[in-house]
Amino acid sequence: MARSLKGIALVVTLGTLFSKFGGLLRQLVIAAAFGVGAAYDAYNYAYVLPGFLLILLGGINGPFHSAMVSVLSRRPRHEGAHILAALNTSVSALLLLVTVILVIAADPLIHLVGPGLSPELHAIATVQLQVMAPMALLSGLIGLGFGSLNAADEFWIPAISPLMSSLALVAGVGLLWWQLGEEIALPAAAMTGGIVLAAATLVGAVLQWLIQLPALMRQGLARFQLVWDWCHPGVREVWGVMGPATLSSGMLQVNVFTDLFFASGIAGAAAGLGYANLLVQTPLGLISNALLVPLLPTFSRLTAPEDLPQLIRRIRQGLMLSTASMLPLGGLFIALGAPIVALVYERGAFDADAARLVTGLLMAYGLGMPAYLGRDVLVRVFYALGDGTTPFRFSLAGIGLNVLFDWLLVGGPTPWGNQSPFNFGAPGLVLATVAINVLTCFFLLVTLQQRLQALPLRQWGLDAGRLALATVLATGAAWGLMTGVVWPSGGIGLMLQIAVPAGVGLLVYWGAGTALGSPEVADLAVALRRRLRRP
Repeated sequence: MARSLKGIALVVTLGTLFSKFGGLLRQLVIAAAFGVGAAYDAYNYAYVLPGFLLILLGGINGPFHSAMVSVLSRRPRHEGAHILAALNTSVSALLLLVTVILVIAADPLIHLVGPGLSPELHAIATVQLQVMAPMALLSGLIGLGFGSLNAADEFWIPAISPLMSSLALVAGVGLLWWQLGEEIALPAAAMTGGIVLAAATLVGAVLQWLIQLPALMRQGLARFQLVWDWCHPGVREVWGVMGPATLSSGMLQVNVFTDLFFASGIAGAAAGLGYANLLVQTPLGLISNALLVPLLPTFSRLTAPEDLPQLIRRIRQGLMLSTASMLPLGGLFIALGAPIVALVYERGAFDADAARLVTGLLMAYGLGMPAYLGRDVLVRVFYALGDGTTPFRFSLAGIGLNVLFDWLLVGGPTPWGNQSPFNFGAPGLVLATVAINVLTCFFLLVTLQQRLQALPLRQWGLDAGRLALATVLATGAAWGLMTGVVWPSGGIGLMLQIAVPAGVGLLVYWGAGTALGSPEVADLAVALRRRLRRP
């Protein structure tokens, strides 16, 4: 099993690496072309609903994917094609209706998501939403197909598929830039730029669906026919996991709506959140997929009472490895946020003011890195146990808390003025999300302990504390070196300003973690050395 997990992790890591580099290239092109201007600012509001569905339903770790993996991995291969065809039929019927609603109700939906938008931004966002509406239908097909492929031990295509969307956007924006030149960033071209962004995003979703079809046919899972079968045990089992899991994950995305609601009154905040989120999601998605994709089928196969000790070991493995990798990454975002943003984005229409905005957001994201991945590990354990209700309950509670935290941390806006002593601006929206994720992790752990009655939480807490101490030392070393040295100007100087402090910080993290007796730090170092030695 260990060798199998490592092999799966390597495939997923390589595929995700290509996808994340593609995503980074996409954001570089968009940032240089539009900065935080109207076209991309409006796009972030228009993309909320179709993007929400693509992430929720079509994501590689989303509920559709997780439900298919957890059910099909325990069933004979020959049942898979029938189950997939039946689910494709019913899900497509539901999502086709959603697509029509998005087209017809685009205007009021944009009012709902961004009540503070200017008339210009509102008009652009409305058209963009109508163009991207078919992504609702595509998202369900993508999620079901990729879940079926993972259950059949096909990992490369799902991992590489997001690259298709990035390439479509790069091509679309590149063609428009080639035609308009520097005029692409002018207000007069905002509507045209916005439509190109939306159309290229839709093309990317189509490509993500098409790329899976040959693999599905090769595995004997593709049936191009309507199958209305709600009674098959496998279909019912998938819906039993998928329904609550979708609601749970959907509740998490409602927090995105809430953040944008409060962000609509802060100039450039939505665009800034998009840029900062990409910098976070690039390494987070890479590590997340490498950990979660191989662990989910493993969790699903260890649900029998006699497998409890091994299940607990796998849970600890997932939590500690995610913590050991996310803590230093978050520390580097906090210490080196300014040069990272400047190096990646600061060119073309993306000026120094935009860089300061995104830097503050990136540093706020850094505080919550471990909780992002830890929450996903714990949620997958509940899915494997056939329980999608518990994560849903906590997600539902998190919505109310997120509204409260957003309101508090951006100054408590009311018709009578701000009513909160805290006003962190746009970073306050990220800090609210961080707080929700930390609380969710805590209560998921407590609930899982009540269910399994065998989790060594005290020991896990001590292990996490050692990792946190090593991270504090590493972050301090990186920040001190970054601020205490006069670095050369220009791109080379920025690269040195990031690479040298980051390298020193990681060495301090490794040394401190090893001295404190953390096995995860040693495991990560060994894995890294093995990767570097490979040709």
